[in-house]
Amino acid sequence: MKSYIVIGLGLFGAEVARKLCALGCEVLAMDIRSDLVNQVAGDVTHAVVGDGQDKDVLRALGAGNFDCAIIAIGDDLAASVLTTMNLKELGLPYVVCKAHDETHRRVLEKLGVDRVVIPECEFGGKLARSLSSHNVLDYIELSEEYGILEVPAPKTWLGKSILELNVRAKLGVNIIAVKNEQTTNVSPAASYKIAAGDIMVVLGDNKALEAVQKL
Repeated sequence: MKSYIVIGLGLFGAEVARKLCALGCEVLAMDIRSDLVNQVAGDVTHAVVGDGQDKDVLRALGAGNFDCAIIAIGDDLAASVLTTMNLKELGLPYVVCKAHDETHRRVLEKLGVDRVVIPECEFGGKLARSLSSHNVLDYIELSEEYGILEVPAPKTWLGKSILELNVRAKLGVNIIAVKNEQTTNVSPAASYKIAAGDIMVVLGDNKALEAVQKL
């Protein structure tokens, strides 16, 4: 079981903490505000009132033993930077930070943060993709070049097996799951035939995913 420490329990941090716990992960949620801690206490493994800027507090909580930290103090640059430095010094292997703008992002990247997230930008890009193409049900950005797209099965795919479609060779994408009202088929067999109502979950670079949207 992977373990996460989430510091900062605003809307973003609280949602991340709840979702990680719902996915079966061990989650320690922390904030300096007791009211925010109380709001998530029933949805995570542990919830504590504490200040990530205090290295002794983090050390006492065993922060260095977690697999990953999510620092969601996006509005306070100084607090975000100091908390990041503390976690890095404690040897935490992977640190994700929320930033509120590009300047904040650059500062965090200089500190060696493994991933910097600007939620508004990521959501904006996701929303733009879904609005620009009526058939996009969901899009998850994995990096600047790669993502996962969820779309209804194109009409030209209906009745054909995954082997027949050969989308990896023809389009440069991989079908990683097929969903319908009954089930979610992860890593479907090559013999699986696409049916009406199927939702395709495909992985590929952005150019290839755009080609799938146009089918």
